[in-house]
Amino acid sequence: MSQLLSVIQLGNPILRQKAKEVENIQDEKIQQLVDDLILTVADANGVGIASPQVGESYRIFIVASRPNPRYPNAPEMEPTAMINPRIIAHKSEIVKGWEGCLSIPGIRGLVPRYQTIKVEYFDRNGQLQTRQFTDFISRIFQHEIDHLNGVVFVDRLESTLDIVTEQEYQNRILSNN
Repeated sequence: MSQLLSVIQLGNPILRQKAKEVENIQDEKIQQLVDDLILTVADANGVGIASPQVGESYRIFIVASRPNPRYPNAPEMEPTAMINPRIIAHKSEIVKGWEGCLSIPGIRGLVPRYQTIKVEYFDRNGQLQTRQFTDFISRIFQHEIDHLNGVVFVDRLESTLDIVTEQEYQNRILSNN
């Protein structure tokens, strides 16, 4: 049975550590963690969550894009577990876009990311997947893989002028879309 997990906040040292590779995807603990992450990201109105964000230092994250109060314009995507993920190629175009983070509540930042990436990851059944992602899904993947490497979105900002509060983002940025 899935359970909601507590999301740790910026300042917790686990968020700054490189997560370890998953050796046995079929391990009961890993499968349970995937289920718990899927439940937790949905409950928190997130579009992605990495296992270090719940205090588990494994190279696992969930991409679960869907419209919600935090991301009303998000595209729909079935929650997908990505285990031992890697970016294997990217196009040169970089775009800035607004990001938030469940571990850094209350602020958003305008973060530069590759618009198009090619990735590999193992799904929860242990099958190697190769996919190309663009735009918002590409942004989520890059944000979450950063978590596996001890990096948070504020580390990627070009300027502190690219930070707004969540309330200002909701009031000003979303109302302009």
